[in-house]
Amino acid sequence: MSAAIEFRNVSFGYEGVPVLDNVDLNIEKGEFLGIVGPNGGGKSTMLKLALGLLEPDHGQVTVMGRKPVQGRAMIGYVPQFAGFHRDFPITVEQAVRLGRLGLAPVVGGYRRADHEATRRAMHETRVFDLRRRTLEMLSGGELQRVLIARALVSNPDILLLDEPTANVDLRMEMDIFELLRDINRRATIVVVSHDIGFISRYVQRVACLNRTLICHTTAEITGEVIERLYGRPMRMVSHESRLPAGRDG
Repeated sequence: MSAAIEFRNVSFGYEGVPVLDNVDLNIEKGEFLGIVGPNGGGKSTMLKLALGLLEPDHGQVTVMGRKPVQGRAMIGYVPQFAGFHRDFPITVEQAVRLGRLGLAPVVGGYRRADHEATRRAMHETRVFDLRRRTLEMLSGGELQRVLIARALVSNPDILLLDEPTANVDLRMEMDIFELLRDINRRATIVVVSHDIGFISRYVQRVACLNRTLICHTTAEITGEVIERLYGRPMRMVSHESRLPAGRDG
């Protein structure tokens, strides 16, 4: 299998403060990879390097064998925080369709293909019934589904997600990762998360990042590995898929 994204001896820092130090990582086509680590460990920075929003101080990043600025058209990106205010007067359908801006013609507006792709993405993420609601009317989990739909509407080969389940409840977290598992049948997925115990149920490998990076299969993730990553004793928490009696409605 060839690499979807490759980091070769990559180092990066902000104003002289090192964030990544000689990072090597091959993300294979079709892989579902989780990136975990403490705050400030470089997780979001890695995604921005893959998108070509940042350039490494040292080393090389490639996307489908190309420079990131050339390959990012093949990437769908779900940022950690929405890049717009929730009270902005835009509907779910309009927000999802924004993901087609780079594909629509400069003159003439959206085409039939753009509208059809928008409907497909909304159906897949189960937000079609919310299409006429404004963003301020959505719950946190519903908004996350809309952002995933916006990333999917361009039919990307790679999907990058930065903390896609932050501030959502366990049921919604499970729903989102089940959705990502389905999407992984056709796209490479890289997800940044703090919840190492939860994502280990879904991803194939875990990239443990704290300036330097070490990859593990999910079976290799132990309390000792986590303690080395975070620099202090940590516990693995098992998330049960069952809800308490009377809470399944």
